[in-house]
Amino acid sequence: MLRTRQLMLGLHLSLTLMFFYSFSMLPPVFIGLFFHEQAIWPFLQTFAAVALVGGIGSQATRQHRVGLKHRDGFWVLVLFWCLFSAVSALPFLLSHELHLNVASAFFEAISGITTTGASALKDVDAAPKAFLYYRAQLNFCGGLGIIILAVALLPIIGTGGAKLYQTEAPGAAKDEKITPRLADTARSLWTVYAGLGLLCCLAYWLAGMNWFDALCHGIATVSLGGFSTYGDSLAHFHSLAIELVAGGFSLLAAVNFALYFLALRRRSLGLLWRNAELRGFVGLVGCVILFTCFWLWQAGQFGWQEALVHGFFQAASMMTDNGLGAAGYPDWPMPTVLVLVLASFFGGCVGSTCGGLKIMRLLILYRQLRQQILEAIHPYAVAPLKVGDKKAAGDILQSVSAFVFVYLACTLLFIWGLSLTGLDLLSAIGTTAACINNMGIGYGVTGAGFDPLSDTAKWLMNLAMLFGRLEILPILIVISPRYWRY
Repeated sequence: MLRTRQLMLGLHLSLTLMFFYSFSMLPPVFIGLFFHEQAIWPFLQTFAAVALVGGIGSQATRQHRVGLKHRDGFWVLVLFWCLFSAVSALPFLLSHELHLNVASAFFEAISGITTTGASALKDVDAAPKAFLYYRAQLNFCGGLGIIILAVALLPIIGTGGAKLYQTEAPGAAKDEKITPRLADTARSLWTVYAGLGLLCCLAYWLAGMNWFDALCHGIATVSLGGFSTYGDSLAHFHSLAIELVAGGFSLLAAVNFALYFLALRRRSLGLLWRNAELRGFVGLVGCVILFTCFWLWQAGQFGWQEALVHGFFQAASMMTDNGLGAAGYPDWPMPTVLVLVLASFFGGCVGSTCGGLKIMRLLILYRQLRQQILEAIHPYAVAPLKVGDKKAAGDILQSVSAFVFVYLACTLLFIWGLSLTGLDLLSAIGTTAACINNMGIGYGVTGAGFDPLSDTAKWLMNLAMLFGRLEILPILIVISPRYWRY
């Protein structure tokens, strides 16, 4: 029997947050008014409808405003993302300029809110600036934003949010807190996130972008979302300086934001380098960048200077799952493309806005493999598995192994599903990697955009993007019949 309390609690929280989220439709209205566009009406209509439904629904279900238990966090999280994806799709559906059907509108919205950056628009360059900004705003809100903002608002609503925050921020150290109160933690992370976004916008502007392009690309880059104001992404600018800015901030955004906060609070940059996951990330991304630069130069694709810049930018963008592109990618030598697609599965650090498996999990698996080899050579040796200075408990090893298995299994299932829709194998692999890793750059049929996908394939990739953003397990838990039993 379904647990009525769980259902109503999730509905109350989601409706309340929908009311607050409706106000995010107003900034695109101001952008449209500034540029004298008619595209403001979809946002005004969405604002009115969502604010009305969210406000009335929140009041109607307020009697279910009870304590949030651990198991409730999974249901609230999944319901929250599904409802907000639907709300985010409304402006695309209501627009007369974009001509998107339901599948494409949801694809664009889910791609934005999950910070994937894959676009179903046929002509990005011709889209109204209100929508170009809105896409970047979706990236920014989805990156660190919506869930962290929700956690900050939960005490105001009257519900504790510790378990919800743990569900959204999985990892080996997810139970650690950087401030005593969860709301303070959320506000601290939001401040760091917004500050980095502001610096990125300023850097793009100094590198030669106009203020609008700098704003949109800045917030999309820091969220590792990858939506651009142009169909050919950063290749439109033909600027090595802009690519350097994009690559640099992609790497900065792939670092655990809690580390930034702690480093600023303690005024010690050494704290960053003492983090084992960050050291592993720097080493791995350094290898990918060096290989990409060398191969581009060795294959004669670019001269040495262009190979260094293009290789640095594209490798950083792909491994952090940012998804911005330039210099003709993915029409590069196959070995380079293959390495970059595989690197998109690595992702960045836990607590960042990137997708993929996360470096912490890969580091734990590497240490576990090394321990297995040591025990095979020395059967009586006692060597506890450590990540940095901390011992990894057995339950962490089991959860990491299970997650990686399920992640790769789902990847294969999505590749198979796309193949059934008629895509060739390479296109299916590249498209699935782009969506489940929240990376956003396809290959083959989807190399220049995701509009060629059939509606069935788009719905399948909508599911893949949500699986990647929610890291699969919360969805599997919620759809399990055992979850709904008392």
